[in-house]
Amino acid sequence: MLTASQTYKTILVDRAPPLATLSMNRPDRRNALSLEMMQEMTSALRAIGGDREVRIVIIRGNGPAFSAGHDIAEMRGQDINFYRRLFDACVALMDAVQTIPQPVIAQVHAVATAAGCQLVATCDLAVASENAWFATPGVRIGLFCSTPMVAVSRAVGRKKTMEMLLTGDPVPAPEAVDIGLINKAVPAERLESAVRELADKIIASSPLVVGIGKQAFYRQIDMPQHAAYDYTREVMSMNATTCDAQEGFAAFVDKRKPAWSGK
Repeated sequence: MLTASQTYKTILVDRAPPLATLSMNRPDRRNALSLEMMQEMTSALRAIGGDREVRIVIIRGNGPAFSAGHDIAEMRGQDINFYRRLFDACVALMDAVQTIPQPVIAQVHAVATAAGCQLVATCDLAVASENAWFATPGVRIGLFCSTPMVAVSRAVGRKKTMEMLLTGDPVPAPEAVDIGLINKAVPAERLESAVRELADKIIASSPLVVGIGKQAFYRQIDMPQHAAYDYTREVMSMNATTCDAQEGFAAFVDKRKPAWSGK
């Protein structure tokens, strides 16, 4: 569980149940994902994952960018062992986003490029300002966005993903909605309230059931269809035996609001 005494060098964490907000806080570096930042984000997310009072996690960026991707200055002149550590840390961060039980919402106020775009694509949900834009421009500096490709290609169709990867061209927020990279694009002044509205809709449901559903979604998404049905049939059967499912059934029949216990 995250405690009030925990501090970080590159991020800020505001725990205000039922929300926890993780803010990337390297505005002078456009929130470039340094090795240290990714390690701190992963540590914070894992701590939040064990906090039963937190129902939703919001990831945002301070300063002029959501995130400009990896810190290129840090990457210059390193050996292959450093690069492996760096990209291992990136994979660990993306894994943490999707394996904690709470839904994670990206609140994107401005540019998200390369690994920053990967982070947006990895989050369970994403809401952006209409002024935001997204890109995977690594090809232009000699480093193909191979790890960002994994997340983006799972959110966006193949042809559009390849166009983004091969050209590096920016995708404005309204188009990002159309291609499935983000959920919504809203006026900048409504970004925070739109994220909260989305969070509140999720918070109305059982935290146990939301966690079950999130885990099942990511486990089944790349399975063959028959295997996915075998897996989700068992998940749904187990879900039906929980106290919250039985409470939901009773509340539906009795035409009342359910009282979730998280069990």
